[in-house]
Amino acid sequence: MPHSFFLFRKIKLKKIKRILSGDFIFKNITLIFALFVLSLAILVFYELYSRSQLSINKFGLGFLFGREWDPVQGIFGALPFIYGTVTSSIIALMIAVPISLGIAIYLSELAPGYLRSPLSFMVELLAAVPSVVYGLWGLFVMVPWIRDYLQPFLESILGFLPFFQGPKFGIGMLAGGIILAIMIIPTISAVSREVMLAVPNAQREAAFAIGATRWEMIRVSVFKYAKTGIIGAILLGLGRALGETMAVIMVIGNRPNISLSLFEPAYTMSGVIASEYVEATQELYLSALIEIGLLLFIITLLMNIFARLLVWRMMKIFRGAKE
Repeated sequence: MPHSFFLFRKIKLKKIKRILSGDFIFKNITLIFALFVLSLAILVFYELYSRSQLSINKFGLGFLFGREWDPVQGIFGALPFIYGTVTSSIIALMIAVPISLGIAIYLSELAPGYLRSPLSFMVELLAAVPSVVYGLWGLFVMVPWIRDYLQPFLESILGFLPFFQGPKFGIGMLAGGIILAIMIIPTISAVSREVMLAVPNAQREAAFAIGATRWEMIRVSVFKYAKTGIIGAILLGLGRALGETMAVIMVIGNRPNISLSLFEPAYTMSGVIASEYVEATQELYLSALIEIGLLLFIITLLMNIFARLLVWRMMKIFRGAKE
């Protein structure tokens, strides 16, 4: 037999042995698991898109800008829900970001050793509290406090602005934003703390060596080095705020309304799905709710992808600095 035949047979046997080896099998099994997550996201998108075709075909882009939500007349517009979701999330970020960064700075740079671990554990524990528990606390504790103290105080000082005018029910956009802020503070502070701890000590020592104070060291060395990861943490918190449901439903008022007043009731995209899905007996009504879910899925997915990319970029820079 020619020598090329034996060479071909030898190569084929090596390939068979490699295929039957444990490393090859393990690699491909884990690849299947990874692709399962991707395929699951694609299937969710496909199902949402296919089941919202009736609403997409009837309203088109007008669905995004429609202000009226009338199931009886078959008129559906998503703008009040988009407005409520975006506005409550912005309010939550305005409250949560300064507090979260303060917590992260203290735990990573200032806290003594005997407080650092217990406080870090408590912050992470708060992130695991179910949203319905936050909602119950917000309904029975936070809403009366907002109605009796916070809203009159804000109206007495900033009542000339349209944002702080309106009925003092306690339930409304402001309450929804505050409860969201409380819920995303643990996420933002925990991720920001880990990012700050990842800053090399050489950066801190260099700042102290040129005579910087502790605050100057944090501002120049820590913040500058960790800013990408902190932005990623904020976007992760925003992603949770956009998709939060139960706690917001219990305190925001659930009315499809667009108003500049933070005291007025509002509605969110996830809230209308959870509240009205059972009542959707008409095909068009159900399709409109599913289209809102599709919009929410796309927005949340893009936010989380953007946040992950920022965190990965920060970690790449950190690894390059270590090398």
